[in-house]
This record gives sequence, C-alpha cells and structure tokens, in this order.
Amino acid sequence: MAELKETYACVPSTERGRGILISGDPRTDSIAYCNGRAVIIRRLDAPMDVSIYGEHGYPTTVARFSPNGEWVASADVSGTIRIWGRYGDRALRNEFRVLSGRIDDLQWSPDGLRIVASGDGKGKSFVRAFMWDSGSTVGEFDGHSRRVLSCAFKPTRPFRIVTCGEDFLVNFYEGPPFKFKLSQREHSNFVNCVRFSPDGSKFITVSSDKKGIIYDGKTGEKIGELSAEDGHKGSIYAVSWSTDGKQVITVSADKTAKVWEITEDGGGKLARTLINSGSSGGVDDMLVGCLWQNDHIVTVSLGGTLTIFSATDPDKLPVSYSGHMKNISSLACILQSGQKVILSSSYDGNISRWIQGIGYVGKLVRKDTTQIKCFAALDEEIVTSAFDNKVWRVPLNGDQCGDTEPLDVGSQPKGLAVAVKAPELALVSTDSGVVLLQGSKVVSQIKLGYSVTTAAISPDGTEAIVGSEDGKLRIYSIKGDTLSEEAVLEKHRGTITAICYSPDASMFCSGDSNREAVVWDRLSREVKLNNMLYHTARINCLAWSPDSHLIATGSLDTCVIIYELGKPASSRITIKGAHQGGVYGIAFIDENSLASAGEDACVRVWTLTPQ
Repeated sequence: MAELKETYACVPSTERGRGILISGDPRTDSIAYCNGRAVIIRRLDAPMDVSIYGEHGYPTTVARFSPNGEWVASADVSGTIRIWGRYGDRALRNEFRVLSGRIDDLQWSPDGLRIVASGDGKGKSFVRAFMWDSGSTVGEFDGHSRRVLSCAFKPTRPFRIVTCGEDFLVNFYEGPPFKFKLSQREHSNFVNCVRFSPDGSKFITVSSDKKGIIYDGKTGEKIGELSAEDGHKGSIYAVSWSTDGKQVITVSADKTAKVWEITEDGGGKLARTLINSGSSGGVDDMLVGCLWQNDHIVTVSLGGTLTIFSATDPDKLPVSYSGHMKNISSLACILQSGQKVILSSSYDGNISRWIQGIGYVGKLVRKDTTQIKCFAALDEEIVTSAFDNKVWRVPLNGDQCGDTEPLDVGSQPKGLAVAVKAPELALVSTDSGVVLLQGSKVVSQIKLGYSVTTAAISPDGTEAIVGSEDGKLRIYSIKGDTLSEEAVLEKHRGTITAICYSPDASMFCSGDSNREAVVWDRLSREVKLNNMLYHTARINCLAWSPDSHLIATGSLDTCVIIYELGKPASSRITIKGAHQGGVYGIAFIDENSLASAGEDACVRVWTLTPQ
C-alpha cells in the first residue's frame, strides 16, 4: 500500500498588475489561497500540513472560511461559488452561479448566514449578496460601472457592505436587504482592496494611486488617510487589519510591506517597514497580497513566495515558503551534501529543491531563465532544454548553477536522457532523430527517418532506445559518434511516451499513449512483466526504485501505479488521484519512498509498504 507522507504545496497564482486576496482562520492559524482549479489550505505553524480542494471546473480566484471555521466558500473565473465542508470528505453543501464573469472577492457575514461576492459581469451586475443555504438574493447593488475588485462585510451590527473597483469608486450599502447608501470617489485609480476593522468602527481602502483612505464604518464618510510622506511608491494591492484593530499592513508594487498605526483622529502613521532579507529586488519581489492573522503577518510576492513575519517581535527573522506556481513537468532525486534532494522543474523555468521532512529549501539560481521543456539531473549537474533549440549542461554547486554556454541541437528537443555512469554522454531526441552530446560538444546529429517521440540512453552509454509514433522501440548500439540499429521491438499499440532503464541496467521499461507499460529484459529483449494495463489514459512518466525491484508509472488519469518485479501486474499498488490534472513526474527517493508531481504544481511524497 501507499501512504501519503508529505505534500509540498504550490504557491498562490498571481498576475502582474493585480492584487490577490488571501484569507485566514484565526482559530487554527490556517490560510487559504488559490492555484489553478484548486484551493489550498495550509497552517502557518506547520506549512507541510496541507489540504487541497480540487472540485472546481474552472480556475479558482478566492476562498474564505466561514465564521465558525467549518465551511469554505470558494469562487472561480466562471462566476461560480462552491460552499463545502472544510473537514472530512469536504462534502459540497451548495453551488451557485453568482456572477456572469470572474469573481474577485467574497466575504461571509459575521453571523455566517450570508455571502457577498464581487467581480466582473454583464451590464451592471458586479456585486451580489445571497443566503448561503438557499442562494436567494438579499439586496440590490447599483452604483458601479466597471469590475468590482473587492468587497467587505461589516463584522458587527448594523450590517453594512462596502465595495470598490476599477471605476475608482467606493460604494456603501445598508441592509439587509442591502441598498445603495452613498458613493465616495477619493481615489484616482483602481481601488484594489477594502477591509473593515475587527470592531466594525472603520474600514480602509487601498488603491493603485498609492493611497490608503480610512472611513467611518457606520456612515461611510471619510475620516483620514495613511501618511503620504512615508507612503508607498507604487500601487497598493492589499490591506489587512491587526487583531486589535489598531494597525494595518499594506503591500505594494514597490516591493515593500508597511505597518501603520491608526491614530485616534482616523489617520495612519508609519510604524515600520517590513524587510525580507531574502528578496533579490527583481520583478517577482513585488508584493501583491497580505494577511494579518494573530501574531503572523503574511505577505505574498508576485513570484508566489509566502513570507511570514512576527507581529509582536520585529527583530525575529521572517520565514519564507515558495514552490511552483505552474504545473510541474519533471522530477528527479539527487544526492547533495550527503542529503537526498528532490528537484522539480516547471515549464516557466522554475527548478525547486525539496528535502523530505523539511520541504522547500530553495530554488536553483540559473543564468538561463528561459522556459524548461526537458529536464534531467545528476548529483553534480543538470541538463535542460527550452523551446529555442538549445540545451544547457550546467554544473551544480548547492543552489547555484554554473556559468556555461548552451548547445544548439538544430531543432526543438522532445526529450533528454543522461548516461548516469558515463555522465558526459547525453542523448537528445528531436522530431526526426537524436543528437548525441559529449560534455559541452555535439558529437553527432542523426536523422532516423521516422517520427521520434522519446529516447533513453543506457547507464554506461553504450546503448540507446528510441521510441516513435508508430509504437515501435528501436534499439541502437552506440560506438563513438555512430548509432547502429540492433533490434526493433513491437508490443505497444500506441505512441511511445516514456522509456527508462533500470538502475542495474538489466531491464528497461516503456510506456505509451494507449495507457500500457511493458518491462523488458535488456539482454534477451523479451517481455519480463506485461499486462500493465491499469491506467485509463496516457502514461506520462516512469521511474525505477534504486534496487531495480519496483517500477512506477504516472499517467494523465491522475494516478500513480507501482508494480513489483516477480509478481503479477494485478498485485499492483495504485495511488488514485495523486495529482489533479495528471501526473508528469515521479522519482524514487529510496526503496520505500516515492515522490510524485503533476499539473497541480504540488510535490507529494508517498511511503510504500509491501502488500
């Protein structure tokens, strides 16, 4: 059987020029954010304690805990809100189509009976409030002419709702049922976020005009501003109140987070600027989201990094967590400084490092920042390719990648394989053939006369296996710069999608688009394990255990299947729903631990026990 040991979560999805609105549950110190079609819940004091909800049919945008912490309301770009149980099987309680376009923000009423949502829509339908159990509308929200980016529910009676958006307006509604009361136009650019103080006496708005304005919570009248003298130098994307309502945190495109004291007259003076010493000063360090929860101040950068500061101890060093924002395309396990390190790569050029029991330990710093199409890793070197026909062979030194020049292989690489016992040799597969690399040189470019889909090179570099669209496996011997065809294997009934030699080089495994995997004996070229037909979609990746006793397959069907040599394929271990959207990377950490990754941008570690 396989037991989920750890989940290394993806980071929040971000968009340049837009803020993101994360939420928290103060009772459990949990936060919720969105990535792809999933909602991720993780604890600030235990970041590997991760829960993922993936039942939305469209990319999610925002999620909020109910006041009692038992329910979560999450929204997506289609205008749909799903209300589901936070614990247990996360049963769906209700689903409503609230707006005709993307929902940007939602809030629960303090009594947990109503929800207000804002975003994009047709005509003037940018805001809607409804009963969460029946979906019945509780008011009319006139007054906006463009997308409404944020909304807030007054946390005390009498209830009020405030909205703000791209028409530069801040609108105030009384109810329920809610009706328009007044409109404020104090801002001169998009109003990105509005939040009530915990006692409901005030609310604050922040804008791309670099201003923060404070209003009376009962009347909606302006009472003050954040000091312009110490203010942000770029758009302010988000704001959050302290638990006692005496301070707020703001984050900006100027890459700073500022804590403000709210004065008795309703103004705001700068208390301190939060500094993250790990920031590089690049565009990805723009801050787009924030949350003040108990003693934690959380900021989110454009690159998705979550940084957690102590609210009561300014001298305490912040803790940062990062990871992937886009789907992970490959996975490898290497040995660095005596530790087994998991490397995961995503097509946006991010290569992250993970250690079992610790989680995220940093990103590889690369000179080449292009997208990654193919990826292979050894203990002291990585090999990558992008969409520009170039292959990079880069030495590793901790989290630093060496400075090398790329190799032009003439056409776009479709796959990479390195001879692990002769690491100077690498095989690159292209549409029409293969390219043999030796160190930093192209040894030969060989046209094969058929459509190549993937290829593998034996650990000692003396043999190559090339897979093709016609489902055939062609075995070549490698001598110097030439490939000589030795055999053609015909068992697959679909395009070959993955090939992998066993660590002891006595076997190899192949997988195809028709969901079948086959284990072959290398010497006799006979089938060693067949009937591996338990996936329901294309096989994307393969991995062998270090002792060559187990073979794992990852598929588009979201599952990982582990087969044991010497036992029939029917005695397999199946991990259902390992990764939403499909599994694209698997790697054994040791004989009893397997790492997997996929379209959900998460890495998971599984403990295997014999059946």
